[in-house]
Amino acid sequence: MPTQAQPKDGFVMLRGSLYTLRRRYGKPNCHCASGDVHESPALAYRSAARTGTLSLTGADIEEVRAALARYDLARRELDCSLMQASLLRPRRVF
Repeated sequence: MPTQAQPKDGFVMLRGSLYTLRRRYGKPNCHCASGDVHESPALAYRSAARTGTLSLTGADIEEVRAALARYDLARRELDCSLMQASLLRPRRVF
């Protein structure tokens, strides 16, 4: 997974997308040559203004899915807090 600092409570948050990577190798004797593609789970993430892709193992999927959900929840809570704070600020009328 991308390098990151571990939070004190042990819960990791990841920003990215979990998807299924599908590809063909092109070897004539492989089952992918007849149309059945190879599939593996992958994580797409942004790092230094570039998109990275990380192939995952089956054991990583649940941990990554939970870390993505924690990030999404934290982002929604922050968005909600910012919206409430902007409603409380006095506004000037010109």
